[in-house]
This record gives sequence, structure tokens and C-alpha cells, in this order.
Amino acid sequence: MVRKFFKKKSSGGKLDQFIEKYNIPRAYLSTNRKNISKGVFIGLFIGFIPMPMQMLAVVAMMPFAKFNVPIAISMVWLSNPFTMPAMYYMEYLTGSFFLGTQVAPVEITMQWFSDNLKNIFVPLYVGTLFYSVTVSSAMYFLINFLWKRSVHKERNSLKDDEE
Repeated sequence: MVRKFFKKKSSGGKLDQFIEKYNIPRAYLSTNRKNISKGVFIGLFIGFIPMPMQMLAVVAMMPFAKFNVPIAISMVWLSNPFTMPAMYYMEYLTGSFFLGTQVAPVEITMQWFSDNLKNIFVPLYVGTLFYSVTVSSAMYFLINFLWKRSVHKERNSLKDDEE
């Protein structure tokens, strides 16, 4: 199912025209299993990091790895202004748990953040590291598993049709 969706989306002539017009390497828009799963991994990994301009960080990764850039950018969008407070609070709580530090009562004001940045910085980024690695790795392996399963199902159904 996953593979069929991307196969349908990549078979259009408009994509080929876009690639030729802007001289984009095909690997960055390729919809194979490896590039999709790497795009999900990179996008989620960067998406969990509290930093500005996450989409530019994805683009900065392009020289170091071949991955589907639109997928990676869309994964970064999972951390948006609506989800960020809950994500970062969860990361802060997790980091505080791992470090064994007390959780400061949180107020969502700029004054509170500027006063407590020293106290929340390390626990926040410890929790960030945990979620970035575990969630992005889990999704990488899940995408690979689902893709392979889809290929096997399709091959088995073709064999059954031939018999």
C-alpha cells in the first residue's frame, strides 16, 4: 500500500519536467524505500529539536545523505506552533527524569523562559536527544518493514494470479 501510493505519485510527467527545469538531482525526489525512510528519519530527528529554521536544517543535510527532501520537510512540520509546547514540555519532563532533577513549575511567558533558561536547557536537550533518536529510528524501521511487507504481498498476489 505504501509503495503503491508513492508509485502512483511519481509516475507523472510534471515531476520530470520540474526536475529538468530546476536541475534537481533525482535522488532528492526519489520515491524508493531507502530514500523515503531516510527522509522520515531525518525529518523527525530534526523536528524534535527545539531550534529555529528546522526546514533549513533539512536542506543543510542534503550534501551528506541522499533522501526524499519533500518527505523530510513534511516530517519537520509535525512540530508546529500548536504541537511545540506539548512536545517540548514532554522532552523537558523526560530529560528531567533521566537526569534526576526537579521539574520547575512552568509558565508560558517569555519572562519565565528567560529567567529559567539555565535550569531547563540541559534537561530539555537530554529529552530531545531521547525522542529524536527513538521516534525517528522507530519510524525508519517501521517504514522499511511496511514497504517490504507491501512488496511481498504484491509478489505473492501476482504468483497466485498466475496459478
